[in-house]
Amino acid sequence: MEIVKVWSEDGAGKVVEIPADMTARDVCQLLVYKSHCLDDNTWSLVEHHPILGLERCLEDHELVVQVQASMSSDSKFLFRKNYAKYEFFRNPLNFFPEQMVAWCQESDGSIPQTQLLQNFLNSSSCPEIQGYLYLKEPGRKSWKKLYMSLRRSGLYYSTKGTSKEPRHLQLLSDLEDSNIFTFIPGRKLHNVPTDFQFCIKPNKACSDCKELKMLSAEDEQSRTCWMTAFRLLKYGIELYKSYTVPQQRKPNLSHFSSPVRSVSENSLVAMDFSGQTGRVIDNPVEAQSAAVEEGHTWRKRSPRMNVLGSPSPLHPSSLSTVIHRTQVWFHGRIVREEAHKMIMQQGQVDGLFLLRDSQSNPKAFVLTMYHHQKIKHFQILPCEEDGKVFFSLDDGATKFTDLIHLVEFYQLNRGVLPCKLKHPCTAVAL
Repeated sequence: MEIVKVWSEDGAGKVVEIPADMTARDVCQLLVYKSHCLDDNTWSLVEHHPILGLERCLEDHELVVQVQASMSSDSKFLFRKNYAKYEFFRNPLNFFPEQMVAWCQESDGSIPQTQLLQNFLNSSSCPEIQGYLYLKEPGRKSWKKLYMSLRRSGLYYSTKGTSKEPRHLQLLSDLEDSNIFTFIPGRKLHNVPTDFQFCIKPNKACSDCKELKMLSAEDEQSRTCWMTAFRLLKYGIELYKSYTVPQQRKPNLSHFSSPVRSVSENSLVAMDFSGQTGRVIDNPVEAQSAAVEEGHTWRKRSPRMNVLGSPSPLHPSSLSTVIHRTQVWFHGRIVREEAHKMIMQQGQVDGLFLLRDSQSNPKAFVLTMYHHQKIKHFQILPCEEDGKVFFSLDDGATKFTDLIHLVEFYQLNRGVLPCKLKHPCTAVAL
């Protein structure tokens, strides 16, 4: 057994004792159950190097003890959401621009788009990512623009323009003994020509930048393409297994030293009492729907209960101004820069969102969301009608009694937003 310390977004740490064969996915499950948060296969362990300014999400199948052995003393693991972890399986065409993908055995044209991922996962095929990248020259502050090719055997640059002849290709880094990292948000390299930098780091502890291959892409889409292709070419079918298997299996709790929940809690089941006799709901989707419906019923009932005189009545109007503070998507008085950082860290997927207090208007709130590679902000203003306070982000055209109602509406309806709210930006306390 090995001792591993994991840190959460709020700076708190938790020490866990794990066996040598425990994967990153297993450790995430352990932390999910210990922290009582929802296990939706989007939690990740992040390998974080503060001195180098680098981080990456561990793949679900990686052995945590092995990764820890290759980390320097200042490095640490973070526990964080990553909604973009397997997004390329759902929307592959968004990740691989046609002009960047090539195949070594082209017949009469490009490979059909439906076979895009199959070719990356099939070890006998020869997919290749190609295009220009800026490379930081070793020991110097200058960057050089080079034409590069990423193959199963490694990342190459051309010594002669865009030539891919073997005599003109120079190996920059192999995939087997290295991993690909992004820079910690807000950490910008000296003289970097664009804002879309990443780097390839060897699988060993290093405390300076001399062994790192510093790279910078032209835009966010091409950076994402290079980094996703690196993962696919290195791990192949392992990524697909990690994407599909957790959706089909029950959590592996064999590593837990104590029961995750109490016996009485484990004995609770979802029941349907709509008929003459009650029945147990086996379908998890139906059970979740029943739970949501019960929540709606309770919320409709609660103001009436307060009016009738519950043990500790709270006026509905005052409840509506604070009830959102219990939600995972609400982050209080964080500044715009911190909101940007959280969105970037938790996966750049459409519909990722959070709510926060407005800095300019103490009575207002701000919805921060990600859409089409941009972070957008929408102000939520209070408005009064018949002595009651409502909240709206479309100048009063659509009004809500509290922010929970507002979020639930825009999770189901796009309204004035560029897309529906899909993924709450969550900070968990370990």
